[in-house]
Amino acid sequence: MVGVAHAALPGPQFNEAAAWEALSRVLDPEVPVLSVLELGIVRSVTVNARGVHVVVTPTYSGCPATEVIQDDIRTALFNAGASSVHIELQFAPAWTTDWIGPAAAEKLRHYGIAPPQAARTGQTQENAAQPLRFHPRTLRCPRCESANTELLSAFGSTACKALYRCVACREPFEYFKPI
Repeated sequence: MVGVAHAALPGPQFNEAAAWEALSRVLDPEVPVLSVLELGIVRSVTVNARGVHVVVTPTYSGCPATEVIQDDIRTALFNAGASSVHIELQFAPAWTTDWIGPAAAEKLRHYGIAPPQAARTGQTQENAAQPLRFHPRTLRCPRCESANTELLSAFGSTACKALYRCVACREPFEYFKPI
């Protein structure tokens, strides 16, 4: 699945920094508090005489937002001055929630989604070793920080999230499952 648009060469003001800046404003359609950069799905950007080449690793191969994200990336780059955009989908290495940085995890928390605990390292954010679990034994409410939470459904609004409820404040919230 590769999207290509052809036109004239990029203008003299359009460069790699302009491309990265444009991509920093492209929001994930399913989690609109994070940009595609903060989500970690943009793997590389190359600007040359032929245009812009962007490598994107979808969060998972069946993600329904992939086409929307590609269209949004293409639009942002054209609006920033690119005249040719090539988007390459790269499935290996597979995307992992470990690519979501601490600042982005904090944005998720403020948005009301419990950020993923580390997936590949076997460590929680508190650095205590535990086996990989998609449904952690202890999950803090993103609203009141209580650890008294319960799993309501293994799937939330998307397959990559689970639905929890805080017993302390009674508010439901989603948990971004580690992948």
